[in-house]
Amino acid sequence: MTPQANNTAIIRAVGLTRRFGELTAVENLNLEVPRGEIFGIVGPDGAGKTTTMRLLCGLLDPTEGEAWVTGRNVAHDLDAVKDQIGYMAQRFGLYGDLTVDENMTFYADLFGISKTERANLLPQLLRMTRMEPFRKRLAMNLSGGMKQKLALMCTLLHHPQVLFLDEPTNGVDPVSRRDFWAILYQLVHDGLTVLVTTAYLDEAERCNRVGLMNKGRLIRCESPRALKHTLDETCYEVETTDQRAAREFLQSQPGVLSVEPAGAKLHLFLSPDRVSADTLKEALAARGAAVTDFRRIVPSLEDVFIGLVRKEEAAHAG
Repeated sequence: MTPQANNTAIIRAVGLTRRFGELTAVENLNLEVPRGEIFGIVGPDGAGKTTTMRLLCGLLDPTEGEAWVTGRNVAHDLDAVKDQIGYMAQRFGLYGDLTVDENMTFYADLFGISKTERANLLPQLLRMTRMEPFRKRLAMNLSGGMKQKLALMCTLLHHPQVLFLDEPTNGVDPVSRRDFWAILYQLVHDGLTVLVTTAYLDEAERCNRVGLMNKGRLIRCESPRALKHTLDETCYEVETTDQRAAREFLQSQPGVLSVEPAGAKLHLFLSPDRVSADTLKEALAARGAAVTDFRRIVPSLEDVFIGLVRKEEAAHAG
C-alpha cells in the first residue's frame, strides 16, 4: 500500500533513494518538515545535500521512495508542486546583462503576474532586501550577496509556500550572510517554510531543526540545541604544550571517539565509562606534553557532527 502524505508535514520523504550507477547519492531518506519551519540540511561536499533538494523539487527522479511537498506527490503531481515552491540553485542563474529591475520584470512576466500586482510586490521585495538603490545596476556588476538577494526576489515573485535554497550564502561575505538570514526569518514569520542546505555549521545554528547528512545518509535530525547533547560521549577542551603529539596520543587511546583541532586547542570526545579525563590528562603529562587546560565544554555543532561521523565510521569498520 502506498504511504499517504502527512497533513501536518509540508515536506515529507519516505525511503527516498537516488543512485547514479554504482554511487548511492541519497540512501533511504525519511524526513518530515512542518509548515513554518526553517529546516537545514548540513554536511560536507558529497554528502547528498543538493541531490536531496533536487529530488524534493522534482528536478531528479528517485531510484526508490516517494516525496510529497504541500500535500502533493512530487512524482505524480509535479506541475502543481512547482506552482507552490521556489528553488534557488547554488549557481547564480539570472541574466547578467539585465538590470535588477529588468530581471524582476522578466520573471514576473514568466510567472504571469499582473501589472497591478507587480506594482505592489516589486517595491515590497526591494524594500525587504534593501536593494532599492541598485535597481538600475546590471546583475553582472552586483556583489555576491546582492546577486543572492536578487535571485531570492525573483524566486519569491509567485508567492511560493515552500522555499528551497541550495547553499545560498556560499562564498558570500559575513555581513551579507547575516542580512540574508534576517530576510529568511521575516519570510518564515510571514508564513513561508524554508529548506536550506549549507556547509556552514554556524548557519545551522540559525535553523529550527537540522538534519546532518554524510555519504548520502541522514545520520541525525534534531534542533541545534538538542544536537549538542545528542552524543553519549562527553566533550573536553584540551590545551597542551605539544598539540600535535597530544592529538596523536589521544587518538590512539581506548574510549576516545575523536580529537580535532580547534584553533590553538583540541576538542576531545571520550566515553566516560571507558576512560576518564583525569587518566588521559596524567598520561599526557607523563609523555612530556604539559597540559595547561583540560575542561569539559558544551560541544559546538561542528564538534557534534564530527563526533557522529567518527561514530558511524567506527560502527561500519566494526
